[in-house]
Amino acid sequence: MILPTVLRAALLPLNRIAFRPEVHGVGNIPDHGPVILAANHLSFLDSFLIPLVTPRRVSFMAKQEYFDRGGAKQWVTRNFLTGIDAIPVPRGGFRAAQESLEIALRLLENGGVFGIHPEGSRSRDGRLYRGRTGVAWLAIASGAPVVPVALVGTERIQPVGARFPRPGKVVVHFGVPLRFTPPADGKQGPARRRAADEIMAAIAALSGQEVADEFNELSAG
Repeated sequence: MILPTVLRAALLPLNRIAFRPEVHGVGNIPDHGPVILAANHLSFLDSFLIPLVTPRRVSFMAKQEYFDRGGAKQWVTRNFLTGIDAIPVPRGGFRAAQESLEIALRLLENGGVFGIHPEGSRSRDGRLYRGRTGVAWLAIASGAPVVPVALVGTERIQPVGARFPRPGKVVVHFGVPLRFTPPADGKQGPARRRAADEIMAAIAALSGQEVADEFNELSAG
């Protein structure tokens, strides 16, 4: 099994050559303690690139089937995802979604960094869609700050439908941390919705994307 530190060391030079990342605001990521990185989602590459430009180890979710045993291709996929600290989670239904959030909450309670795409799936048209409230649930339950993240250019490097990425330039913006506390009136639903909307507004300000006043219902991954 590939260790995260070994894989990161191997991928960093390749990342610099192939994608020439330009990173802004990395100092907004706390040096220690739990933190949530909430990013826009334009390409399959997004959750692989963010850990390579972030000084701390970051865990994203990945479908459970990627970790299942199989042939040589499955072995490579499983080891690669393990190497980037991906968390295997089941897909489908409310129960699976809640289980995923509880896994992330435990990571945060242990002082880790969790990455999430609040839109849920990749944007096929480049617009920034409304965020799901799972990110707000995590922020309020854990007390962890939320750092908004905007990736620019990943949709050109590996567009939806492309099998492999191509060389190009990526810009990554890390915004000022946002903090959310339990609502004084006890109304969790509205509080989570407000928090999710505030997070998405911060991402939009960093990315410059056109904002869509709807959820992304497409299962683009």
